[in-house]
Amino acid sequence: MKEVRVGMIGYKFMGKAHSHAYRDLPMFFPQAARPVMKAICGRDPQGVRQAAAQFGWESHETDWRALLERDDIDLIDINAPSDAHKEIALAAAKAGKHIFCEKPLALTLADSREMLAAVQAADVKHMVGFNYRFAPAVQLAKKLVTEGRLGQIYHFRAWFLQDWIIDPEFPLVWRLQKEVAGSGSHGDLGAHLIDLAHYLVGDMTEVIGMSETFIKERPVPSSMTGLSAKGSKDAPRGPVTVDDATLFLSRFANGALGSFEATRFAAGHRCTNAFEINGSKGSVKFDFERMNELQVYFADDEGDVQGFRRVLATDPAHAYADAWWPPGHTIGYEHTFIHETVELMQALAEDRQPQPSFVDGVKCQQVLEAVDLSVAGRRWVQIDEL
Repeated sequence: MKEVRVGMIGYKFMGKAHSHAYRDLPMFFPQAARPVMKAICGRDPQGVRQAAAQFGWESHETDWRALLERDDIDLIDINAPSDAHKEIALAAAKAGKHIFCEKPLALTLADSREMLAAVQAADVKHMVGFNYRFAPAVQLAKKLVTEGRLGQIYHFRAWFLQDWIIDPEFPLVWRLQKEVAGSGSHGDLGAHLIDLAHYLVGDMTEVIGMSETFIKERPVPSSMTGLSAKGSKDAPRGPVTVDDATLFLSRFANGALGSFEATRFAAGHRCTNAFEINGSKGSVKFDFERMNELQVYFADDEGDVQGFRRVLATDPAHAYADAWWPPGHTIGYEHTFIHETVELMQALAEDRQPQPSFVDGVKCQQVLEAVDLSVAGRRWVQIDEL
């Protein structure tokens, strides 16, 4: 069995998700190459040492450059904050390491294009972390679209709703700072919707958008990790420099129309990542809060039984499901990362390019920036303008 020796940069929210995937993959997908968790890297010596022990890494580093110098590492996993992606990826490509990078690929379209050029010039494998593609129900939606069972696609509508910063006193975490995160709900949540649209329907040709930052200032945090933070009302306040909510419309190259909404100000919505596709022969609906289900409607059903049917995507007929539990036994968020890692490991074992790649990351970044340009200019923007 082929082994892939991994060095990972980052150990908080995504670091834990990726570590879990590397650890569980060999148990459930023995046919894939086996990830070997060689080293984890983070700037805080105590924090990264604790993470290495907790997550099961063989060693730890406090300088990511040390990972690139090690000859016992084949793949660099980048899940540090977005402002670090470019520098690490360029150096990793130069060192001849394969790269798995969390989304968004970079802070800007120009940076993401530079990263793509670097991995292509170095002839290393590259993958970007759009994990929601790998839910079995989403894979079923893709199958129905690809096989033409929904007919001509007319509409794709998607919404990613959260509420974790709705309290005005929630601290100014790094995700609310443009220089670190690149953008707010648009780049964090909207990027997933854009990738799902590209994956399921195809390329977009033009967009028009609007955005808003509802809370302009927040208290500086005393500590933060993942999507949580600590602070106090007496703490100094700093400006929020990203969007709290962004909405946009799009046209697809195949003639379909799209609508997208990403917000962190939808009270009661913890992680409503959802889409609906309408075609000439049927429709599908998906909501990640019920990730094992796909709602499916076929127009040619007999009139007395027409309606959306609930398909539980846990039977062996569905992607990845035969590796898990008996039919009806559901899987969760962490399994999307395991499936994503299966694709990565199988691609490396077969010496092919994993999907989604940096190409997909650049396409996503192009739409993100086209929407930003539209918001600033209050106009439709052609994707190929960028």
